[in-house]
Amino acid sequence: MDHPYHAYRSLFPVLSTHIHLGACSGSALALPVSGAIDEYRSALLKGGLNWEALLKKMEEAKEKFSRLIGAEKEEIAVLSSVSDAVSAIAVSLPEQPHRNQIAFTDIDFPAIGQIWLAQDRFKYNLAVIHGEDGMIRLEQFEKQISDQTLLTCVPHVSYYNGFKQNLKDIAGIVHQKGSLLFVDAYQSAGHIPINVKDMDIDILAAGTRKYMLGIPGTAFLYIKRELSEQFQPKMTGWFGKDKPFAFDLHHSGFAEGAKRFETGTPSFIGLYAADAALKLLLEAAPVQIESYLQKLARFSLQHGKEKGLQIIGPQTVHNRTSLISIRSEQASRIESLLREKNIITSSRNDVIRIAPHFYNTKEEIEHTIDAIAALMHGRRKI
Repeated sequence: MDHPYHAYRSLFPVLSTHIHLGACSGSALALPVSGAIDEYRSALLKGGLNWEALLKKMEEAKEKFSRLIGAEKEEIAVLSSVSDAVSAIAVSLPEQPHRNQIAFTDIDFPAIGQIWLAQDRFKYNLAVIHGEDGMIRLEQFEKQISDQTLLTCVPHVSYYNGFKQNLKDIAGIVHQKGSLLFVDAYQSAGHIPINVKDMDIDILAAGTRKYMLGIPGTAFLYIKRELSEQFQPKMTGWFGKDKPFAFDLHHSGFAEGAKRFETGTPSFIGLYAADAALKLLLEAAPVQIESYLQKLARFSLQHGKEKGLQIIGPQTVHNRTSLISIRSEQASRIESLLREKNIITSSRNDVIRIAPHFYNTKEEIEHTIDAIAALMHGRRKI
């Protein structure tokens, strides 16, 4: 298989010694991203704190993320994690007398459901949309979202099995019922094209350390422009105010747009990393990245079956990503044994996950699947 991104591989030093297939947990670090981290450190060492430069970098990172998802920069806020973004929305949803239900799915990352379960306001008005074999049919949204649903929370891609949802179709159902749509795009942003306007997404959150090639500590929150003014954030801080540098104790006006959801001083080192990572991703182009990764996914499904492995989730590339999950009761142990072979994967409960990015090759996936098959079929005692 031709590798259209071969020239990019030299930007990821870990690939010279390891097979890195753990993008669903944390991507390989690129030299431009490492360089941006060094730029931040060097600026502090040589020139001290420079607020003007830091705020400029923050705006540059926001602008690049807005381009990645087809939004406007003013619709983007910076937070520290997707959990923080979901929590900020959860405690700030506008009161609507006849809408007091939150719907989320059983394929959401557990932390998302846990946040909704922790909200006293909605504790008796939660609807869990159940899937079958880790996948959800559109009919389930039709059935379980009602005219009392205030917000519906869904993952774009399942962290567990790579199942990819059709957000545009879900948005149509959700909005017909009068609900808002919140999308967790942590497992999609960076390798799957997203256009929040075309998909009609109301709110979206994504962190930078996985497919977006960044580091922990930085996440972006998108809120549709016409919605942001309806929210009165309960989690707040000086960056969420309209005059943060006025230092006026009694002034508490919110900033315009999504910025009102920002809190305290962000992780600027994370924003330096995010800016460089997003520049790299935009250059590589998510549309082309997805096309290449679909070829890898098709090969992974075929080769995994040939090796007698049980791959869970969708069995075609129609509604899945290149994240391939192989069932094993000893997934964590297999992950450790693969690490000894310089193969980086990621286990979750009873699956070992192979998650390539555009820098990976078919040969790396083939070698990894062969190694997993050898371990699972007893050619090496686990």
